[in-house]
Amino acid sequence: MHNNESAENYLETILILSKKLPVVRSVDIANELGFKKSSVSIAMKNLREKNHITVTDAGFIYLTDSGKEIAEMIYERHELLTDFLVKLGVNPEVAAEDACRIEHVISAESFAAVKVHASQLS
Repeated sequence: MHNNESAENYLETILILSKKLPVVRSVDIANELGFKKSSVSIAMKNLREKNHITVTDAGFIYLTDSGKEIAEMIYERHELLTDFLVKLGVNPEVAAEDACRIEHVISAESFAAVKVHASQLS
């Protein structure tokens, strides 16, 4: 299940927005990420072609099972890595930025090890 970082960020953003909003639209994603709506539209087309999202006639965006699986994986990594770095003494803002980069490149094996170690710090 290899995806590019941009696609993963979009899927994670859709997941986060779906928890806060009744429906998610391209404009919501553009506002959240600070991107142009045209850039988001292209990304949504690509995600739709990969069957990671569906878009209704009204423009409402929903994650498919595969899209949700990827989004939840990235979101879990982001949350755990941010928390872990903060516990190590990293400034929360820096920790969140670093976690956002690490979450896309860390292997499943390394993440599992970090997850075990982080749970022992709690």
